[in-house]
Parts: sequence; C-alpha cells; structure tokens
Amino acid sequence: MPQQMIPAWVYGTLTPVEKLEVHEKGLKHKAVSVFVMNRGRVLIQQRALEKYHTPGLWANTCCTHPEWNEADSDCAMRRLEQELGITGLYPSHRDQIEYRADVGNGLIEHEVVEVFVAEAPDGLAFTPNPDEVMATRWVDFYDLSADVARHPENYTPWLKIYLQDHATAIFGDLGSSPR
Repeated sequence: MPQQMIPAWVYGTLTPVEKLEVHEKGLKHKAVSVFVMNRGRVLIQQRALEKYHTPGLWANTCCTHPEWNEADSDCAMRRLEQELGITGLYPSHRDQIEYRADVGNGLIEHEVVEVFVAEAPDGLAFTPNPDEVMATRWVDFYDLSADVARHPENYTPWLKIYLQDHATAIFGDLGSSPR
C-alpha cells in the first residue's frame, strides 16, 4: 500500500512528501483540526492504540492532513466522516495556528493548522472508526480545560497548545472567560 503524501514546505515550496518522513524530519506541513461543539461541550476522541504517534491520548474531535489540492473545508468534512461517521455538519473556519511539538518516538509535528468548529445538534449520531478512535466523550469546555491543566499526560500536545494559547480564537467567548 502506498504511503500517504501530504503537503509540506521544503525549501520554502509546498511539495508532496510522505507522511512518516514529514514527522521524522519535523518538516512544516499543512493540517486541519476540527472541534464539534454542542452547548458549550466539546466532542473529544481518544486516539486508537494503533496510531503511529500519540496512541491512547485524548484529542480534539478530529484532525488530519489535507490531500494534495484538497480544500481545507472539504478536508474537515471528509475527516469527520472518516473518523467518526459524522455527516451533515458544515464546520466554520476559526483560525490558522502554527505549532511545533514532540509527539514521541522521535517524531515531530510542525504543522500549519486550519482550525474549524462545527455546532452539533442535540443527539448527534456518530459511529467512531475503530482504526482511528478508541473512545469518544462530550465534555464541558471548562471541565476539559481544567482536566488538561491537571493531567496533561492524558492529552495530545496539539490539544494542550490549542487550549492554552488559542482558546479565544477557536472558542470565542468560551475561551476568553473563566467559569
């Protein structure tokens, strides 16, 4: 099976590079993250144990790398369906965030992330893909922020960065005011 090629910046030019190589070399590359919300609650996922980095850690609703020439918004909707079986939501763009983080096993995420948020109706039906997602849960935004601060070892580096440094840009009023 061929390896996934993702858009990465090599010598300042966006170029297709194999996904594992991007993370081994810590190359800056494109990514998309999605947060599904419902009345101040965030749908988070626990990454499957088979994931090649950060297995078993809790993360935002979903994230991925866009395919070559794929629109970021299309990528967000594609990944919601692939990871969680969620369709019919139309995430809105909130921010572009660049970060660099060690994700273990000698791998580095250096991502330029387009962050999207989608408001879900009550009773949103979804079916997690077991190859991608070990568990899901809805958690109050403020409870999530507090738990990440208390138990950072349970969460992916990017979720910690989003909540610590970009909460207002992503979550609006929720991210700007303590409970």
